[in-house]
Amino acid sequence: MILTGPAIAAAIAVGDITIDPYDPDRLSPNAYDWRLSDRIQICLDPLDAAQPTQCTEALIPASGMLLQPGTLYLGLTHERSCSERYAQLLNGNRTIGALGIWVHVSAPLGHTGHAIAWTLEIRTARPVRVYPGMTFGKLVFLNPFGAVASYQQHGRKYTTSAGIDTSRLYREIIGGQA
Repeated sequence: MILTGPAIAAAIAVGDITIDPYDPDRLSPNAYDWRLSDRIQICLDPLDAAQPTQCTEALIPASGMLLQPGTLYLGLTHERSCSERYAQLLNGNRTIGALGIWVHVSAPLGHTGHAIAWTLEIRTARPVRVYPGMTFGKLVFLNPFGAVASYQQHGRKYTTSAGIDTSRLYREIIGGQA
């Protein structure tokens, strides 16, 4: 079951959901409108699943940054979100898609207990300028069915996310660890 905007606000009021920073004006009928932070990483070629991803990091200036097709960018949400009660889904929105930006299509699920600023996978169809703090998508909260288990308690590979995270798949390939 998806939470409505008023249900999200009520859950924030009682501490079942944390969004930081939180702005009630960013609530929509069934989601919270999240923003792009001012940090971005540009992934360098070639990418190899068995090796750590090589990136350069940049700040997106107030005047914007022109993203180019054929390049993988890793961005970050401006907001940090968490809930030990609800699962989360993070998606781009129609206005971003209409600009030819694909954002976060491969890993939209935030498990219960997932407390992070989200790392975003960003690709573009055409050159497009983005700006820090611009609305970039929607965060949806879902009421899980069954016993709730916290992501934090399972020691998953992204529980310590403090910023933009590159793929950690290489750890499984070369070391057999999560």
